[in-house]
Amino acid sequence: MIFSSSFQFYKDFEVRSYQVDPDGKLSLTALSNLFQEIAWRHADSADFGRNLQEQQLSWVMARMDIKCEHLPSWGDAIKVFTAGRGQDKLFAFREFLITDFEGKTLAQGMSSWVLMNVQTKRIFRPESVLPPELFNPNERPEWQPAKVKLAGDLLKTERLRVRYSDLDLNNHVNNTSYVRWVENILRENGCDTPRFLINYLAECGMGDVLDINLYRHEQDFLVEGLVEDKQVFLAVAK
Repeated sequence: MIFSSSFQFYKDFEVRSYQVDPDGKLSLTALSNLFQEIAWRHADSADFGRNLQEQQLSWVMARMDIKCEHLPSWGDAIKVFTAGRGQDKLFAFREFLITDFEGKTLAQGMSSWVLMNVQTKRIFRPESVLPPELFNPNERPEWQPAKVKLAGDLLKTERLRVRYSDLDLNNHVNNTSYVRWVENILRENGCDTPRFLINYLAECGMGDVLDINLYRHEQDFLVEGLVEDKQVFLAVAK
């Protein structure tokens, strides 16, 4: 059990009808959207979110590790927590926790991010902009999202084109759009997602055509996204 008192910021939410899957549970895509929303709200509360856009800087997610324990249902009231968890070299870490109002853990997440100039693509060290009261550069979390390695037998391949609704404020594909693509191919092929890890490897934009490949390795399912043979993302569901 992770104690919510160790987190720096939280908001109360209610699970909406458009956030649940056909089983009536919060979808993996909606879960990642909640994580993104609470991260932005926390950043804005300390002036290191949208104001960075004036400096042409943006937080780019590198990896996300999600553990689903008891996903909430339509109408459930939940609490979503987040906190900065230090850095390792150029990566800054942010942890997430979702509980019910009695404190029961429903889902957890750990993410790693890089700070990038959206024009030059230059990477900046996190401590150059993050306030010390919310970010300890000497802290390194024990739980860090791991590197995904492609393995297994190819089960299925599908192709999709990046659409306008996939894009974020920087005209790049939103990290939650990748999750939606992965969730679709996983669930359509009988794979549930109690543990989900994704690595974001390269940018893609509107009009790009992606080949999405589904692999099976022992008990795990892996999903690879390619644009003209360049790996854009790798994900694994355990």
